[in-house]
Amino acid sequence: EIVIPYRSPLDNRVHRYYPDFVLKIRDTTYLIEVKPFRFTQEPKIPKRRTKRFITEVKQWGVNLAKWESAKEFCIDRGWEFKIITEKELGISYK
Repeated sequence: EIVIPYRSPLDNRVHRYYPDFVLKIRDTTYLIEVKPFRFTQEPKIPKRRTKRFITEVKQWGVNLAKWESAKEFCIDRGWEFKIITEKELGISYK
């Protein structure tokens, strides 16, 4: 289990991020995060700023902070950080 500290933009405090997987293939180690594609995109600004939109913006900010810390963590170790979505997994929702 890998724990990566990150600073949340919501409360400016240090929290812990637990990536989903560590994958070692030959000489390369990957740190993997699995997310739905829509959570990997910045929320689009709607006509009305609903509670849902505000929640999505907050989550987007936290995710970016986590991913930036994970990228730095990986650079320090010579690893690669990857975010995998249903598109990379070949999953389609109807």
